[in-house]
Amino acid sequence: MHEMSLAEGIVQLLEAEAKKQSFTRVKQLWLSIGELAGVELEALKFSLDVVMRDSLANGATVHVEREPGQGWCMACSQPVLIHARYDACPKCGVFQVQVTGGDEMQVKELEVE
Repeated sequence: MHEMSLAEGIVQLLEAEAKKQSFTRVKQLWLSIGELAGVELEALKFSLDVVMRDSLANGATVHVEREPGQGWCMACSQPVLIHARYDACPKCGVFQVQVTGGDEMQVKELEVE
C-alpha cells in the first residue's frame, strides 16, 4: 500500500513548511488528487489518520478534490477527458491518447495556527 508512504510524505512536507513559516498546528488540509494519479482515496485517508497522530496535523480535517484525467488524442487532435491510462479516445475510439493532466497529487491549501 503506497498510500502510507504518500501520507508520511505529506506530514514531512507539513513539518518542513511549519519550520519555514513558523506555524505550530495544521487545522485543515486541502489535497488535489488526479483521477490518473493511482491513489486509492480511502486508503490514503486511513493512512493520513494514522500518520497525522502525534504530529502538528493531529486532528486536522482533510479535504480531497478529485481532478479529472485529461489527455490529447493524437489521431483526432482534440483534448479529451479520460478515466484511466491507456483508455481509447472517447471521440474517435483510437488508443493514441497522451496524458496531459489529472496524474498529479498536491497540497493545495492549509489552514494553520
